[in-house]
Formats: sequence, structure tokens, C-alpha cells
Amino acid sequence: MFDRRSMMKGVGAAGAMAMSARSYARILGANDRIRVGIVGVNGRGQAHMSAFTKQPNTEVTYFADVDSAVLAKRADGFAKRHGHKVETTGDYRRLLDAKAVDVITVATPDHWHAKVAIDAMNAGRNVYIEKPIGIAPAEGEALIAAQKRTGRVLQVGNQQRSSVETRQLLDLVRAGELGEVYEAQTWYANNRKSIGKGEIVAPPANLDWAMWQGPRPRGPYRSNLVHYNWHWFWKYGTGELCNNAMHELDVARWLMGLAYPTSATARGGRRFYRDDDWEMYDSLALTLGFEDGRRIRWDGESCNGMLRYGRGRGVLLLGTKGSAVVDRNGFELYDLAGKQIREVKAAAESETTGTVGEGALDVLHAANFLGVIRGTESALHSPIVEGHISTTLCHLGNIAYRTGGSLTLDPKTGKPREAAAQKLWSVDYEPGWEVRG
Repeated sequence: MFDRRSMMKGVGAAGAMAMSARSYARILGANDRIRVGIVGVNGRGQAHMSAFTKQPNTEVTYFADVDSAVLAKRADGFAKRHGHKVETTGDYRRLLDAKAVDVITVATPDHWHAKVAIDAMNAGRNVYIEKPIGIAPAEGEALIAAQKRTGRVLQVGNQQRSSVETRQLLDLVRAGELGEVYEAQTWYANNRKSIGKGEIVAPPANLDWAMWQGPRPRGPYRSNLVHYNWHWFWKYGTGELCNNAMHELDVARWLMGLAYPTSATARGGRRFYRDDDWEMYDSLALTLGFEDGRRIRWDGESCNGMLRYGRGRGVLLLGTKGSAVVDRNGFELYDLAGKQIREVKAAAESETTGTVGEGALDVLHAANFLGVIRGTESALHSPIVEGHISTTLCHLGNIAYRTGGSLTLDPKTGKPREAAAQKLWSVDYEPGWEVRG
């Protein structure tokens, strides 16, 4: 007879792929405790800790991080807050065989997301993966293939898809409250400072630099790269588009019922602190055009915190009967004269422009993920196919920016027709660390 651990690891095998969420739940037991291992605990991983410890019959049991100082600090703080210790490791691969781990969440730097998630699914684990799902569109394709092959539950961390208020707005849009929604304008505004000029130096003793680089080709350590500024280097990061626009572009196309665009145009550059090491844009205007003439725009300002509609981030829907402004904490409806006719606020707030992004939506999104595992909920709010489309929109913005500004796209796959852009659909890997579906 299979024990619980054998069942959990074997459910993704070819012979069990037809198992439904509800039949899986009958074996697991809807009230059985699910044990969670978190990979990457410095930044967004803290939100994972908070969200999963709030779930019933769920226990956070393991932390993995390549920085031993961060690992010790987070484990100590967790024990003091929650009254029990977690196991710790500097190598996420230990979680793949750990008996105390049923679910793995991924909150690493972007270049690690797809690799950890695929390895975890191959080991029979269900996975909660932070956005962006990968550092290039090909990694999203690999994740889709791995999820389909293993049959694992894979939730993408677009937590606004679990917003009660945003889902309420979705129903109103589908019911025709705004008429035909022909355009979405989205934005992000922050006041980031210079990252300065770094130096090539030896990595600190507490950081496993080779493991931090993971799937990416090996290179020297830079003093201003870890733990956050990697976002602004093309080798490891995906810029403000995948870092933040991912949320609003996802919400916009979800509410509008859109998939891949036919065109992408990106205009921007580095406007602030031009003498530092930041490699990317800090100001960018992206326009995505779709087959029926509708469009989605994103205006990103990394270093200019000017609010729009009183918000540092959000989505404006323009329709033939009215408009709506929505963010993580509620929405407002307006008539064609611009008069507000309705306001709906979230019962509990979520962080908007902070680097951890913690809030009530994390709790709801984790609950949906665990509910699908247990069979108490019928569908994920952000499955990998949806997460891949939204991530690809962001990658296309980056690719357009890097290859001259404009792309012509296949609306069935999102793939660019330009040769220079096609070369950025995938990335190179350190030998032995390839990402494969």
C-alpha cells in the first residue's frame, strides 16, 4: 500500500496523469496537513511565509536560500513569530526529496524561477511560482510542457487574480456595464534611487555565488548586484516590465478577454542617474495592439513617483458606456462624463509599490492554490498557460526595447517575426543547468 509520501510524489507520473483534482483530494484528504518549503527568503519570500502560515492545515517547514546570513535571519525570525523551527538549506535540491515538503514556493531572482519550478514538479511537488515565470519566453513554454507532463498543480503569483473586488469588476465588464472596452491604460510609478558604480570583487563569505548564478553562465561577482539590483541587469533580471508591469498587464488583458497581441512598440530609456550601472530603461511606454483594434498601454516610471488617479499603480479601462479604475485595493466606476458612479474598496489592503508586496491578496491566492490541491476549489485563478501569456507580453516589451522599438507578432503564439527579436526568445545556460520542459 502506498503511504502519503509515495502518493504525493507519484501522482505526477504518466500512469496517474488522468487523476482529477477531486479524486486526488480523496486520497490526500481534504483536512490533511500540507507542508510548504520556500525557496528564496530574502524579499518576496517573506510574503510567502506570511500567506502560507495563515492557511488552515498548512505548515511552513523548510527554507532554502543561497545566502547563509539571510537564511539564518529569516529562520530565527520565523521561529520567534510562530513558535516552531523550520529546516534550512543553501541548496534547494534538498527540498526535492525532503519528507517534510509537499509544496514548493519559488521566490528567487527571476533567472531561477523556471528551473526550480520544473525540478520541483519533476520531483512530484505542487508549485507556487512567483512572476515572472521565467527570464525569457521559452522558459514559459518549458513550464507549460512540464506541468502538462507531470500533472502537478502550478499556480503563478499574479495575486490580483484572487481579488474579490477585481473578480467582481470582471463580472460587470462581462455583463456589459462598460460597453465595449476598447483600451486599457496601465501604469507604475516609483522613486528608485541610483544603484551606483559597483566593483568586481570577491563575493561575501555568506553568499554561495555559484549557486546564486544557477542556470546562467558563470561570471564575476559585482558589489552592487545582490540582493536587489540584479533586476536592472539583462543577464539576471527582466526590468520593470516583468518586475511590476506583469501585474497590471495581466489584469488588463484578463478583464478585456485578450490573449496575444499583433504588435508591440516600446519607447524609453535611462533618464535618471545615467552614470550608474543600471543597464535598462527606467522610463518606458509600451503599446500592445490586438487583432480587433483594441490596445493595452503601460507607462512605467521607476524613478518618478508621480501618482495617477491617486495611485502608484493601476489599470484604467475605457469603454463605450463608461470607464473603470482598478488596483489591488478596489475599483471605481465612471460614466462617460467622467463622474464617479460607484466605488468598491477591498476589505483588507495589499501593498502596492513596496519591494515585498505583501498583503491580503497573497493569502487569498495561496488559499486558491491549496484549495485546488485539496480538491475544495475547482480551478486555479492563475494557471501556467495564463501566466505565460501575461509574462510574454512583458518579455515582448523588453525585446522591442532592445531591438529597435517595434515588433510584428503572431497572435496565436506571441512570437515576433523579426529575426533580431527571435534571438531573444530564449537564453543561454550554464552547462548542466539547462531549463527543459
